[in-house]
Amino acid sequence: MNVAVDAMGGDHAPGVIVRGAFLAVSELGIDITLVGHEEAIAEELSSYRSADHITLHHCEEAVQMDEAPLKAVRKKKDASIRVAFGLVKRGEADAVVSAGNSGATLAAAVLTLGRLKGVDRPALASIFPGEKAPVVLIDVGANVDCRPAHLFQFGVMAHAFTTSILGVENPKIGLLSIGEERSKGNEQVRLARELFKESKLNFVGNVEGRDIFTGDVEIIVCDGFVGNVALKLSEGMGEVMTKSLQRELMSSLMGRASLLLGSRPLGRFKRKLDYEAYGGAPLLGINGVGIVCHGGSTPRAIKNAIKLAAQYVRDGGVDKMTGELNSIEAETFAS
Repeated sequence: MNVAVDAMGGDHAPGVIVRGAFLAVSELGIDITLVGHEEAIAEELSSYRSADHITLHHCEEAVQMDEAPLKAVRKKKDASIRVAFGLVKRGEADAVVSAGNSGATLAAAVLTLGRLKGVDRPALASIFPGEKAPVVLIDVGANVDCRPAHLFQFGVMAHAFTTSILGVENPKIGLLSIGEERSKGNEQVRLARELFKESKLNFVGNVEGRDIFTGDVEIIVCDGFVGNVALKLSEGMGEVMTKSLQRELMSSLMGRASLLLGSRPLGRFKRKLDYEAYGGAPLLGINGVGIVCHGGSTPRAIKNAIKLAAQYVRDGGVDKMTGELNSIEAETFAS
């Protein structure tokens, strides 16, 4: 197992990335290749006692957050994210993790590894901590403008991921809209609804934003614009709720006593809202394994993203997804 990590991607690279890689090696016992400017990475690694199972792959360039993704990836052939996926293509690594420009990660993955058969647009699937069960929200940023057929395809890929990787049998799928009624939503949503209804998927109809955290449905489908807003809103809400609760409890003697006595329940509450639990969002539909992390990821988030990537590889996620895609396509469009 070898995971290639884009050491130059993210708001706090390479320091946070190197720390996350070190945690992953220490806790997971896998090999990691840090891709980026060797001198900068080596300087960060020098502060650790041991760098066993961590290798460096030097490259001169990196894609910045404010660059046009596709143009930058095509122009910068020695960019860290493109080189990382190149390692996977050559069999020198099994997966890629990056907290850099998500558009560039998608572009590099498609240009280097290609798409799975039958996939028009790969999509990012984020795993939310639902009250009853984890909820997969797709897409959360890879595709801002989508056609109804793309939304349907996102649902197919999420179904394949949820059944093969998360182990959920016959997951319920909902289409994110502004109301549960079939007439609600824009034209894109209404037309996509008809595609889902005609399929063999376990489609339950429209769902609303409040359903993201209930776990009543295992998969919620939307375009990347709406999904990314929902993702960032949820992250911010979780952080504010936790900090506000702690501040209120610390404002009085009774509150501090309650905080002390209720530390375990509060810890469980905080973990339930923790978006770092999975570390990143898998990029579904590419012919390989890629995990996209938040630009401001902490070392713990990077570690968990590496863990998710390793699990995806060990479970044969790409092969399982290919089989699921072929099966669902055959069932859905069978005459």
